[in-house]
Amino acid sequence: MQIISATDLARNTRKILDDVASRGETVEIERNHVTVARLVPPEPVMTAAQALSGLRPILAPSQAAAWLEESREGFDNAVNDPWE
Repeated sequence: MQIISATDLARNTRKILDDVASRGETVEIERNHVTVARLVPPEPVMTAAQALSGLRPILAPSQAAAWLEESREGFDNAVNDPWE
């Protein structure tokens, strides 16, 4: 963890933010030798596709199609007014 003064942050904001973003490094900011803040990189983000990419399919394509068709039984495309 890098420790810098508030003055250094004011003078080099862009570079420090670039370091935090690219290196994933936390920077502690001090004023008068007292920690006043920390710049912490964000948590990594994973898309749903990335999260599911390692899973093997449980259903065969024909089974999946049958399940989808069966799950839609009893529903129609009409809009129902709940106040009627």
